[in-house]
This record gives sequence, C-alpha cells and structure tokens, in this order.
Amino acid sequence: MRLGAVVPNFSAVSTKGPINFYEWIGESWCVLFSHPANFTPVCTTELGKMAVLVDEFKKRNVQLLGLSCDALESHVNWINDIKSYCMDIKGDFPYPIISDSSRELAVQLDMISEEDKDNPEHAMTIRSLYIIGPDKKVKLMMIYPTSTGRNIQEILRCIDSLQLCDKNKTVATPVNWVPGEKVMIVPTVKDEDLDKLFENGYEKTSVPSKISYLRTTLDY
Repeated sequence: MRLGAVVPNFSAVSTKGPINFYEWIGESWCVLFSHPANFTPVCTTELGKMAVLVDEFKKRNVQLLGLSCDALESHVNWINDIKSYCMDIKGDFPYPIISDSSRELAVQLDMISEEDKDNPEHAMTIRSLYIIGPDKKVKLMMIYPTSTGRNIQEILRCIDSLQLCDKNKTVATPVNWVPGEKVMIVPTVKDEDLDKLFENGYEKTSVPSKISYLRTTLDY
C-alpha cells in the first residue's frame, strides 16, 4: 500500500453484516483503520472516540471502517465494553468492525508489522489508518505502533485538508492548518496568474533567495 494506490475490492464479515468494500464505500470517503486486538485498553479509547465523533465524519462524507483479527463474536462483546466505557456513544455502535480472523485482509493491506507478518500465531495488526477517496485511492496513511494511540482531531484535520486540496489544486495547507486559516499557493501557479486565480487577494513573502514561492491566500 502506497499513497495513490488503489485499494483492491474485498468482501468481509463485520459487526454490521457482510461488506463488499466498493459497494459499501460508494461515492463517499472512508477511514479504514486496524487495531492490534479486541479487549485492549488503547484500542478501546480509540474506537470509542471515533464513535463519539461519528457525526463529524459524516458531515465530511466520510464512512468509518474498523478492522481487527479477532472473531466476530468477540467484536460484538467488545463493542458492549466500548459503549460502557464511552458513555457519550448514543444508540447502536455507529460503524462496522471487520472480523479478519484469517489475517488475509490485514496482510493484503499491509496492516501487519514486518517482524510478525509471517507468524500467524503471534501477529497482531498494527495501528494502520488509510484515508481513502471516492476513487478508491489511498489519500493519506498513518502508521502507529501498538503502544501509541491516534489523535482523532488530527484525522479530521487531515480530511479537511485532503478534501480542500482535492477540490482546489492550486493550494496546499501549511503546518498546523485548520479551516479558516491561510493556505499556501502551490509553486506550479505562476505569479502572472495570481490576480486571475485569487480575485479576493493573496500575499507574497519576500525572502533572501528572491524566489517567489511563499505565497498565501484566504481565497479558497
């Protein structure tokens, strides 16, 4: 799996029933993320927080899809623990968790660590996360070790950036950017085209090199 790679279609069993990935994702975006095992503390906090913030993903046209190599019955029991621990989850657990007991999907999607990829008895999925576009291509990857929990707000921030830059190819988002802040104008945009492309204004920063490449705008 690399940035820009097409995620192959797959079928899987999940806590929401059988899934055909391409049919399930449709024209939406997707966050596909794996976890080391059920009934583990860090995973419980992550899946719970994703569930609490599911509406933030929905309003961005993003579906959530978890994956663990444990059995489906174990997933169902774990979800009850997650809902008990994360009291802010209302109603049914809002997104499916794939049961990949054979590890075939985890291996196919590079969700197994190098040291464990050939060891089915001890291998656990690492914290792999793929943000996938409606074109089924990987737009962003986050790979964490089993010891480190994810930052869900950073995932949402990345989705905002990806969707903006997918819509407007003339800009890129700078460090720590959040919606409403200035964006960078990409180097492929020529200075002579700035007035036409950014009618509501832009700024150019002078630097010792005299190269005009630090250009920002709120016109996006």
